[in-house]
Amino acid sequence: MAEFVNVAVDGMGGDNAPFEIVKGVVEAVTESSHVKVFLTGQEDKINSELAKYTYNKEQVEVVPASEVIDMAEPPVMAIRKKKDSSLVKALNLVKEGTCDAYVSAGSTGATLVGGQVIVGRIKGVERPPLAPLIPTAEGCALLVDCGANVDARPSHLVQFAKMGSVYMESVMGVKSPKVAIVNIGAEEEKGNALVKETFPLLKNCPDIHFIGSIEARDIPAGKADVIVCEAFVGNVILKMYEGVRGIMIKKVKEGMMTSLRSKMGALLVKPALKQTLKAFDLEQYGGAPMLGLKGLVVKTHGSSKSVEIKNSILQCITFTEQNINQKIKEKITMEEN
Repeated sequence: MAEFVNVAVDGMGGDNAPFEIVKGVVEAVTESSHVKVFLTGQEDKINSELAKYTYNKEQVEVVPASEVIDMAEPPVMAIRKKKDSSLVKALNLVKEGTCDAYVSAGSTGATLVGGQVIVGRIKGVERPPLAPLIPTAEGCALLVDCGANVDARPSHLVQFAKMGSVYMESVMGVKSPKVAIVNIGAEEEKGNALVKETFPLLKNCPDIHFIGSIEARDIPAGKADVIVCEAFVGNVILKMYEGVRGIMIKKVKEGMMTSLRSKMGALLVKPALKQTLKAFDLEQYGGAPMLGLKGLVVKTHGSSKSVEIKNSILQCITFTEQNINQKIKEKITMEEN
């Protein structure tokens, strides 16, 4: 059997743990024979959920962890005090080299802190960003950063652009990905102090394909492959995406139920409409990788269902097989030289 990509999954993290987490793990190992999951959590609860499914037992290993870090707990304190939590145990598996990657729907703050403190940053990386894929008319784009660094500096954003370019080229197969910085206008002289200072740095960066500023309305059109911003702006963009999608689906359903004619039409267009709306489902892209760490750390939504957990695990296979961390390390080292 070919060597596995080993993924540590926080079995107790998230609103729907452990049942949706375990279901996602089973779906992932059923879909791919190249992954082995180390599922951390309260052994009796995890095993009780696993007993509901048929799967290759060689691909799932339960790692006992007696504690759980709640969403509302102060992240630094939780990481320090709850050494036997499912979240910390999973991160330590990456640190020790037992696992290549980590996936959790648990506390974002604890994952961000633990990623840097336990797994550690690649040498030269100033601030690891969270970088989710978001749907566009052209496929998808990488949003860097969506939640890790609210008070970023220009040098951080330059590194975000470089790491995002590596990800899009190696994982998503986009040749010479187009990089843009989020702004309130297309003109170079527009923007706040951070954008104005970062723009010329990106413009003069030889190893990325920088196309200038991008306004929020142009992001869904797919005008750029890597969307660079600090975390406050990125998080607003991401949450707006999620909100608009929810309202759009609700309104479409309401419109189709207004009359007998619309109901009959709905039956005819339902398959095509379902496929179209699926393209704007963030769950299909998996979680947000935390770029620039020594191991892969992926954060999924707190409300994640099994499909997002499954896709996040499968995402780890490509990331690991494409050796993204080494490519990021080379890109950042090139910058220092």
